[in-house]
Amino acid sequence: MRLGLAGTGRIGTAHAETLKGFEEVGSVVVADVDPARAQSAAAKLGVESVSLDELFAAGLDGLVVTAATDAHPGLIIAAVDAGIPVFCEKPVAADIPGTLAVIDRIGASDVPVQIGFQRRFDAGYAAARAAVASGELGWLHTLRATTFDPAPPPAEYVAHSGGLFRDCGVHDFDIIRWVSGREVEEVYAIGSNRGEQFFVDAGDVDTAAATLTLDDGTLATVSMTRYNGAGYDVRLDVLGSVSGVVVGLDDRAPLRSVEPGVAPLPGPAYPGFMERFRAAYTTELRAFLDVVAGRAPSPCGAADALEAFYIAEACEVSRRERRPVKLAEVRR
Repeated sequence: MRLGLAGTGRIGTAHAETLKGFEEVGSVVVADVDPARAQSAAAKLGVESVSLDELFAAGLDGLVVTAATDAHPGLIIAAVDAGIPVFCEKPVAADIPGTLAVIDRIGASDVPVQIGFQRRFDAGYAAARAAVASGELGWLHTLRATTFDPAPPPAEYVAHSGGLFRDCGVHDFDIIRWVSGREVEEVYAIGSNRGEQFFVDAGDVDTAAATLTLDDGTLATVSMTRYNGAGYDVRLDVLGSVSGVVVGLDDRAPLRSVEPGVAPLPGPAYPGFMERFRAAYTTELRAFLDVVAGRAPSPCGAADALEAFYIAEACEVSRRERRPVKLAEVRR
């Protein structure tokens, strides 16, 4: 295969390195809105570099999009129009109208689009989903999700991130849907600011919590922060009438028990998402190769991304208006 990659930032460079390591991939060609950055990444990785304008004429079998969010819609549509299967990191677009516009534009095409929600490819989350589907947990009563970043991103990133629920919590919202097999009907969300002023300036919060009511009455809670000094902490508790499981409780979880006689976890804590989900990212991109080759349909399409975005949007409305919000209020 000959694969293209648009966007050579941190995650783009990591994805390019992963792609070139697959036996099925013969060549990788990268591009970026900043040509110098693309050339630098290409030299480091030993791959080709072209301009964004040249990318779609480079004989690609598939395209991986890791560019800035505002470039996602155009690149997805251009790839689909060119008949090139495309993998795009979340989100599809910066907002719901933009996401709907992309879905409407590509809806009649049979060119596959895969959106990057890497937790679906993590072994722990997959095992939790299997446990739910098998019935071994009984009926679910509670899911508890956490995404705790050890330190905030730069102010410039926060200003264009869409906010904590859309940027960070959307992963939890997607995985709650995926693991439980249920849809969210209503949310109630709150947030606070005790950190940097730039969160307030952006109309955002640095810490938040949301309660989700699923369509069968199951309750889910999602907790998020940009200031977890102990380390990167992403977990999901799935609790049922018969049994329960937890995702993310391993030797590197940044947790310290104060119960007498309980040994500390060996650590060290994960410093960030790239380290925590390195294997999941590899599995996700390998799945994309199956999509490109026509061996499998997209495992996470734009419609899935839209559903998670609806939940994030409802949480943001709830936080601002301090009231419960039904998903029906934000659907379009």
